[in-house]
Amino acid sequence: MKKDSYLFTSTHLGFRTWIDSDLKQFSSMNSDPETMKYFEKPLNMEESKAMMERMNKLYEDKGYCYFAVERLETSEFLGMIGLGWKTFEAEFTPCVDIGWRIRKEFWNKGYTTEGAKRCLNYAKELGLKEVLSLASSDNKASIRVMQKIGMEYWLDFDHPDLKKSKHLNPCSLYRIIL
Repeated sequence: MKKDSYLFTSTHLGFRTWIDSDLKQFSSMNSDPETMKYFEKPLNMEESKAMMERMNKLYEDKGYCYFAVERLETSEFLGMIGLGWKTFEAEFTPCVDIGWRIRKEFWNKGYTTEGAKRCLNYAKELGLKEVLSLASSDNKASIRVMQKIGMEYWLDFDHPDLKKSKHLNPCSLYRIIL
């Protein structure tokens, strides 16, 4: 894609809403057991499509979502990085959170950290005052990204939507004041 077709960019990444041609690679990523290790379960194509539609709706409603992310140099689909709206029952919800999921071949290359930093800047541009992030306490890679982007540990909690997935609890919650 051309650089001007993105909502915003970072040094190496372009952020945009979801398009139909993302579905094949997004679904492939979401169906991979290793990529989905810290989620309830891998997603099938229909679930991935529904997620893309929810993200575009969230963008329409709030001006942010977990964006589709591409490498600017090659237009390769990396995955998603962005902001979500969490409303599950907890002392800190409703809240804006930052999250990511990228294809394995792009792990450990700095893209997640770069993209998450850019999304925090975008959150600031939107006038948001605080962003949270949560992950299974065992998900050391995501927690390391949270730390790299300046977030601070807040608390551990049992995610109410993950009661059937006991291996994912507790979750660690990080936050940053913008």
